[in-house]
Amino acid sequence: MRAVFFRDGEVEVREIEEPAGEGVRVRVRSTGICGSDLHMLEMKSPLGCVVGHEVAGVLDDGTPVVVEPSMPCGECPSCRSGDYNLCPAGAGQSLGVGRDGGMADVVRVPPGCLVHLPSNLNVRDACLVEPMAVVVHGLQRAGLEGGQRVAVIGGGAIGLCAVAAARASSATVGLSARYDHQAALGRSLGAGGIEGLYDLVVDCAGTEKAVITAVKLCRPRGKLLVLGTHWSGLPLPQVLVMMKEITVVSSFMYASNGAVRDFDVAAMLLSRQPALARGLITHRFPLAQAQQAFAVARDRKAGAIKVVLEP
Repeated sequence: MRAVFFRDGEVEVREIEEPAGEGVRVRVRSTGICGSDLHMLEMKSPLGCVVGHEVAGVLDDGTPVVVEPSMPCGECPSCRSGDYNLCPAGAGQSLGVGRDGGMADVVRVPPGCLVHLPSNLNVRDACLVEPMAVVVHGLQRAGLEGGQRVAVIGGGAIGLCAVAAARASSATVGLSARYDHQAALGRSLGAGGIEGLYDLVVDCAGTEKAVITAVKLCRPRGKLLVLGTHWSGLPLPQVLVMMKEITVVSSFMYASNGAVRDFDVAAMLLSRQPALARGLITHRFPLAQAQQAFAVARDRKAGAIKVVLEP
């Protein structure tokens, strides 16, 4: 089968043996290119596994599923409480990071990683469930309530998912996006421009400028939710945070609330907003064209939001 690897900052498509052994076989139908994939590629991270963690496909009996890529131990206190995103062993074993991911024809995963799709969510779009689950978990951590004013900084896939999820909770949403095509999709999802102060500001850009802007937009005793990844550390303007008594909320991956996983909620949100997938997925490439797909994904100003590989 074919699979995508990183080697010395380059994207390679290789022929490898199909995975065998324990787990459930998933024939991949869509895998999204994430900002963290681009970062690992640019940093020449020495990954020895197949990359890709935004994965959807079908089982051998034709059942469409999305794959939750985290691999927690299932036994530690965090796992037992449902906070398996905080499992000490989990993050390093995630698909596409510590073990073979989904930029391949086939991936084999434990049964607990499978999330069945709502009937009206196309498996070709379902790779978006993973980034939406990141947003769902973060907004839950921040205590989002209906009627609040929410500002989203950053118009990439995470930022636009945040707009859609906050609007679904009846929040009034303002979006700050770098590019016109991002702002246009935000408007179609119900976001307005940035005006005034906000109860909750969501950093989805992961830059120093975004954090400074977010802090300025927070009302006194408002909240700043950090969803963007600051690889070199969070450049927080501490004096202004202190003077406003802003609560800074961190969030990592996704978890469960009782029997309901963040992935379940994310799949439901996407099924209810078909326009979101149509707008977010700007480019689709066959697996053999992975190099071209990554090149397009890096060029945001040319119109890319979410680039998807389809075996």
